[in-house]
This record gives sequence, structure tokens and C-alpha cells, in this order.
Amino acid sequence: MARGNKTTEFLKECLSDALIQLMREKDFEKISIKEIADTAGVGRATWFRNYTSKNEALTFKFVQVWKRWADEHAIAVRDRFDLANAKNFFQFNYEIKHILEIVYTSNMQSAIYDAFYQVMMPQYGANAKECYQARFYSYGLFGLLDEWIKRGFKESVEEMVIFFYQIIKN
Repeated sequence: MARGNKTTEFLKECLSDALIQLMREKDFEKISIKEIADTAGVGRATWFRNYTSKNEALTFKFVQVWKRWADEHAIAVRDRFDLANAKNFFQFNYEIKHILEIVYTSNMQSAIYDAFYQVMMPQYGANAKECYQARFYSYGLFGLLDEWIKRGFKESVEEMVIFFYQIIKN
């Protein structure tokens, strides 16, 4: 990756982190771009060069965190979710539950789904079956994650994997 790209990704993540930090303190709708930029220690222009919305910043954060987590855990298949890697999906989300809970408190679940979709779609081309399959898994897994978060992560990662297998099997 070129130095400019690394710098851009770093700045984008600083802005995303600042947004999440501010979400702990105040309503999402009331967070201004100026507050985000000030918290990140950058100018407002940096925000507008990189993002068009706060939702986009959250989505970027989830994609970046997933990529790092997948690298750290040597996940070979990281751009789709299926029976073979369901445990990785639930383990990852359990480990970032503190961020997920903040996002849910702000009713910004769409950023989570958007991140799933971005992660899963790059591998699919014009093949209709693969496109439908990607949508199926992204909506289905998001539904399971959504309920798990709303239930306060009461079930273990292993229990969620079992539920996933049972649902897919039936």
C-alpha cells in the first residue's frame, strides 16, 4: 500500500474513532462534523475529503477492524461467511461488542450491515447465484447478530454457532 493510502486510512480511522468516542457522550444526531474533527485532531476538510456521512465513517471502522482481526487470526476465507467460518464471525463480533453496543444505542445498525455487505461482495461477479448467496448470508447473519446484541450477548459464541448450523440445516 502506498504511503498516501496508509495516511488516508489512518486519518479515516482517527475520524471514525472520534465519532465512536463522541457517541458514548451524546446523541448521534447531535454530533457535529466539527466535533468529530476536533476530537480527531484534524481539520473539517479532512472529514469532507474522506466521508459523505457519519454512517459511512462507522461502516469504514467495522471493515477495518474486521480486516485487522482476520489478519491477526490468520483467517484465510474472510470475504464470505458460511458454515465453515461461522465461529470466526461470532467470535469477532463478541470481541468488538463494546463498539456494537454503542452503535446500537445510537440506532445505527445499518452501518454494521453495510460493513458486512462490503466485506462479502468483492468476491462476487456477475454470477447471479453468488450474488444472491452473498445477500442471503449477509442478511441472515446480520439478523442473528442483531438478535444476539439485543439479548445482551447472553449466548456464548459456541451457542451462536450451533444456532447458525441448526438454522441453515433446517
